[in-house]
Amino acid sequence: MMSNGPVGTVFREGDEVVLAKGSYQGTLGVFIRLKKDVNWADITERNGSVRSHPVAWLAPSTGVVWGDQ
Repeated sequence: MMSNGPVGTVFREGDEVVLAKGSYQGTLGVFIRLKKDVNWADITERNGSVRSHPVAWLAPSTGVVWGDQ
């Protein structure tokens, strides 16, 4: 089921995020955009892949520099 209701956390294009929940917990990425269903977002992961994840699983990334691997 698709929902177009608002989500709790607001991210902007280019924000560094981390998957705080879900099966890929700890995955770092950069926020790209919300999907048509605003509860889902596209992020660019460190390996360059663009993947969709639930916004509820995303958290701002703190203290992690993209170049660190």
